[in-house]
Amino acid sequence: MSNYRTLSEVTEDYLRQHPDEIDDYIAVLFDEYADSGNAAALLSSLRIISRVKGVSQIAEVSGLSRKGLQKALSENGNPQFSSVNAIMKAMGYRLMPQKLTPNA
Repeated sequence: MSNYRTLSEVTEDYLRQHPDEIDDYIAVLFDEYADSGNAAALLSSLRIISRVKGVSQIAEVSGLSRKGLQKALSENGNPQFSSVNAIMKAMGYRLMPQKLTPNA
């Protein structure tokens, strides 16, 4: 039986080896979320980043318990906006609006 890695595991390993690319990864995932509205994909990506940066540290800084952080970023998570904001801040980012350009 082969031992296959999931895409999440591959992405996590890549970001651990290339932490300088996390900024671009976050920008892309929020851009994709803005277009698709796929909250599950956004939470999955934030879960990957939290593992790269350290779940315990992100939980402590965000004011959530480790279990609360994991639940918020789970596949069935439905975190409050304030929780997402606290998690992003703990990761070293902030949520900012970006003006949309009208379609030409």
